[in-house]
Amino acid sequence: MVGANDRHLKVLTMRDERAPPDRTSPVSMWKEDDVLDGRRVKAQVIILRTKGCWWAHKGGCTMCGYNNESILDIGQSDMMRQLEKASARYQGEPMVKVYTSGSFLDENELPADVRDSFFERFSAAERILFESRPEFITKESLQKVPRDKCMTALGLETSNDELLVKAIRKGFRYEDYQRAAGELKSAGIPVRTYLLLKPPLLTEVQGIADAVRSINMSAEYSESISINPINVQSGTRVEELWRRGDYRPPWLWSLVEVIRQGKASTSVRIMSAPSGAGTPRGVHNCPKCDRKVLDAIERFTFSQDLKDLDGLECSCMDRWRGQLEWQGPMRTSVDVARHIGEDAES
Repeated sequence: MVGANDRHLKVLTMRDERAPPDRTSPVSMWKEDDVLDGRRVKAQVIILRTKGCWWAHKGGCTMCGYNNESILDIGQSDMMRQLEKASARYQGEPMVKVYTSGSFLDENELPADVRDSFFERFSAAERILFESRPEFITKESLQKVPRDKCMTALGLETSNDELLVKAIRKGFRYEDYQRAAGELKSAGIPVRTYLLLKPPLLTEVQGIADAVRSINMSAEYSESISINPINVQSGTRVEELWRRGDYRPPWLWSLVEVIRQGKASTSVRIMSAPSGAGTPRGVHNCPKCDRKVLDAIERFTFSQDLKDLDGLECSCMDRWRGQLEWQGPMRTSVDVARHIGEDAES
């Protein structure tokens, strides 16, 4: 078995064999819809290229491949050029969402001058969302952000400490999330909590139950909760499991079930815009119904009306129900259907 640090070095080596990335350009930029104060608005999304997540350099999370685009020796001037290009694309969208491969508030990853310049360049936005790990959320760090404009995304993934440590290898525990979310709440900065659907080593039933429990455990700290089904990314431990047939990304039916159960127990906005959906590496059912179910989930994300999920049916639902029933007695999370050739859509 490849060790976590060995795997990280392997990914960096694979990346070095490709054409070098443009260190003065963001990894990616696009426009998408989001929710601001209950209304549907346009958002500009910016993925900044940085030296990478500090935790990823220690081996990182089992499912995360975002550090693949990092550059260890990237300079502050390079990142300032990225901001110039990003601000040139800005067209007055009410919301701006900025991501790095790690934490926006980690000054070793994103220098303070770059952070401050970002806030200045996008001061016209009504809401700026950035992501951070809990260890960088402090009273001191929050004094450096425009509190009236910001929202912070916290990637909790699960409220189960055993899963955080053993299955996800997140590098923090639920109590660390609670502390950080409490600091943000005290500062008047709303929180968007990211939860992972079906961490590795869980059965489909366990994945559903864990996500619903995590919704309930994070609701009091959150303005919104985003359910993120695992997307199998290159160079990760999860990809190793998936290639062996030991892991199947969750079914879309499972995501629908999590949304239904979660929304029934909380008034907090629940949303989901899955990456890689409808592909073998992402959350999927079958080609006949993937698009229909994804469209229904998108409608619900903006309406918060569970009726948008009514009437979803497909013959593959029987296979999903069957998997829920037999994975428990078999005591395995292995993708048995793939091993015996029954999961034709994968």
